Amino acid sequence: MRKSVKFSPEVRERAVRMVFEHRGEYESQWAAVVSIAGKIGSTPQTLLNWVRQHERDTGLREGPSTAEAQRVKELEREVRELRKANEILKLS
Repeated sequence: MRKSVKFSPEVRERAVRMVFEHRGEYESQWAAVVSIAGKIGSTPQTLLNWVRQHERDTGLREGPSTAEAQRVKELEREVRELRKANEILKLS
């Protein structure tokens, strides 16, 4: 099984920027993604996920932004902790 490679935020931002800057040089966005992914050492699907998230963050695409998704995770964690606390109190 392959170990996943972690890319720095700078590499991710640059790769996404490259897709948007060079989109016109390719027949489709996917062709740009495939070409650029090979250059940075990621899979095309990974780079496409980054591009899609950037589009959501900037309002170009429907869906939750990174900040909204993070907030939901924090609230879900808080709910779990409160439920555990309630269970402990019920047992007392």
